[in-house]
Amino acid sequence: MKRLLVILGLLVGSHVAMGADMSNGADNFYKSDTLIQQKVTFNNQYKMRVAGNLFIPKGWDPDVKGPAIIVGHPMGAVKEQSSNLYAQKLAEQGFVTLSLDLSFWGESEGRPRNAVSPDLYAEDFSAAVDFLGTQTFVDKNRIGVLGICGSGSFVISAVKIDPRMKAIATVSMYDMGAANRNGLKHSQTLEQRKKIIAEAAAQRDLEFAGGETRYTSGTVHEITEKSHPIEREFYDFYRTPRGEFTPEGQSPKLTTHPTLTSNVKFMNFYPFNDIASISPRPMLFIAGSEAHSLEFSQEAFKLAGEPKQLVIVPGAGHVDLYDRVKLIPFDALSEFFRKNLK
Repeated sequence: MKRLLVILGLLVGSHVAMGADMSNGADNFYKSDTLIQQKVTFNNQYKMRVAGNLFIPKGWDPDVKGPAIIVGHPMGAVKEQSSNLYAQKLAEQGFVTLSLDLSFWGESEGRPRNAVSPDLYAEDFSAAVDFLGTQTFVDKNRIGVLGICGSGSFVISAVKIDPRMKAIATVSMYDMGAANRNGLKHSQTLEQRKKIIAEAAAQRDLEFAGGETRYTSGTVHEITEKSHPIEREFYDFYRTPRGEFTPEGQSPKLTTHPTLTSNVKFMNFYPFNDIASISPRPMLFIAGSEAHSLEFSQEAFKLAGEPKQLVIVPGAGHVDLYDRVKLIPFDALSEFFRKNLK
């Protein structure tokens, strides 16, 4: 009831009433009845606790080692948003899957909350491989990884230096470095970038002296007649019952919003540099034909070595592939991992 009241409060506060668009089978909070779900925790290399949900097909023989897939959530989201859905749908196809909260987000450790640290995010995926490799029912030589939105770029950063991840897929990928440096379609000037960096540096001084933490970007909390289509797209997922989720003990006013002072660390994040070195491990990039983020999947595909595959979903936008099960090409994902995690 408390969560429902929070959602209603956000909706009532909007200048323009907007209900959740549940078309094309939107089902972010899908619950499978053919899987066993377990909450798990494990430490990353820096002794920070990472939280995740482990999904195992019912009837799985605990003494038979099988393939596993790690699933990372969109930037600013948590495992309950999109990644649990993907993890369950893939587990139903005969994989052990693990959706995780990146450090500083959700149930994982890290202070301050909502901090940006691309290196730590990448480390969390390697830590997930550490964890899965100790399970009696997982073949440590058959572990794949899937990154949704921002996690697509964190996954690429991770696998470049961790050959234990044997097959790599991304969905609606954002290159969080390029997006923050250049904006979408290189719409941000160098002067604008320098202004953002200067603002973050000034805020560091204020916070070091005891000032309040400031947050940036993320999803807007209200929609007006002037709202940009991308704002509307994210709002419909993160600020309506379609996908809204506030972790216990946290405020809905801060969900999706990184800290201002840490967000500039993305300016130094270049996940596509040396992406060809991942070859010959296979890579699959999935994006919607109408996605505002399509440029990032196209660029990664162009730069990646073989074998590689780019799947464009006709008519789909960026957020559509978070939860619209009639649009998400789960068959292509399952086939990719089944083939490459033999």
